[in-house]
Amino acid sequence: MTSTKTGSGKPFVLDDADKQILRILQADATLPLEAVATKIGLSKTAVWNRLQRMRQEGLILKTTLLLDAEKAGVTETFFVAIKTSKHNDTWLNQLQKIVLEIPEITEAHRLSGDIDYLLKVRVKSTKDFDRFYKHLVSEIELYNVTSNLSMEVLKEENTLPL
Repeated sequence: MTSTKTGSGKPFVLDDADKQILRILQADATLPLEAVATKIGLSKTAVWNRLQRMRQEGLILKTTLLLDAEKAGVTETFFVAIKTSKHNDTWLNQLQKIVLEIPEITEAHRLSGDIDYLLKVRVKSTKDFDRFYKHLVSEIELYNVTSNLSMEVLKEENTLPL
């Protein structure tokens, strides 16, 4: 059994059946409950009840579609490293607002080490990235910004190892 924290801070215990359900649905969330139940040897109702509990406890955040970026025309991925000389709440709140408002930012991380923040930015072209970059630096004061174009994706997963 694995214990993880829920949104309420209480431990949430995952047993082997929970982990199996989550592994299956992380690979294909469109599977009918009957198929999931058959794969792990539980009833459809038992699987449904477990999923409801995991949703209510905040373990399952949402169900989404995973798109092929190339086919969607979003072919360029940039990683933007940000250093700041500002570490106050006002600045951080402004950055958070920007990150949430700009759809091209698909991930944002606060880091330890030499870089303060790392953004993953998905755009259709380098021209679109240039527009994004100009918009970003006009919205917030940054000490140093470095961007890198991803040349090739070696691995990209949205599943968690359970």
